[in-house]
Amino acid sequence: MDRDKRKQIVEALILASPEPLSAKRLGDIVPGLKTASARELVAELTKEYEEQGRGFEIWEVAGGYQLRTRPDLSGYVRELHKERALRLSRAALETLSVVAYKQPVTRAEVEQVRGVDVGAVVRSLVDRKLIKIAGHREVPGRPIVYTTTRRFLEVFGLGNLEDLPTLREIDELLPEAGVASGDAPAEPTANVQSPADVQSEEEDAAAETAAEEAPSPEEPEASLADELAGRPEDPAELH
Repeated sequence: MDRDKRKQIVEALILASPEPLSAKRLGDIVPGLKTASARELVAELTKEYEEQGRGFEIWEVAGGYQLRTRPDLSGYVRELHKERALRLSRAALETLSVVAYKQPVTRAEVEQVRGVDVGAVVRSLVDRKLIKIAGHREVPGRPIVYTTTRRFLEVFGLGNLEDLPTLREIDELLPEAGVASGDAPAEPTANVQSPADVQSEEEDAAAETAAEEAPSPEEPEASLADELAGRPEDPAELH
């Protein structure tokens, strides 16, 4: 089998896969293809798409490769999903941020950071497969601990946790993403399933917000970056 044929197969596999495909997995499927060669073929495809000005590109997310529409075309792609006004509420985004930066973390620890009850939001994030139950903390009561999922990396276009923005960027990113107004950030669309599919509908966002208790008026509300100040600056230290 020649190189062009292998590249054609790699392209077809990435297009057909509902989740990111790793270079190793590509090597396991394509006859005679090694992991290093798979990476080279993906790089060639990426360059070809860029040179041809295609409406899609290959993203390296969640430890694998995924075909996605170009971010600058997201407005047109959203026209396909008008029937679903999907959004991720500020409450959900902030809870997800706490889990991402302090994982593994218990619900009580999340509530300590946010200052409100997060039971409904945590259940919602688990249902959407953005966070998962990762066992129990070995303390009295053995509370459940939560971590982010591979789906979380895929949705937010991250290769791994080391790609998370630093705390200095958090307060800037949330307003730019339109979180204050309830709008979700623009996302490139995956070939099979849009990242918007895991975002909550407006009704869910309203329910999440209503489920929370208002912070005490005696205590001024801190920024999310301030609340997470205990996190090491280097994301690699998360491990």
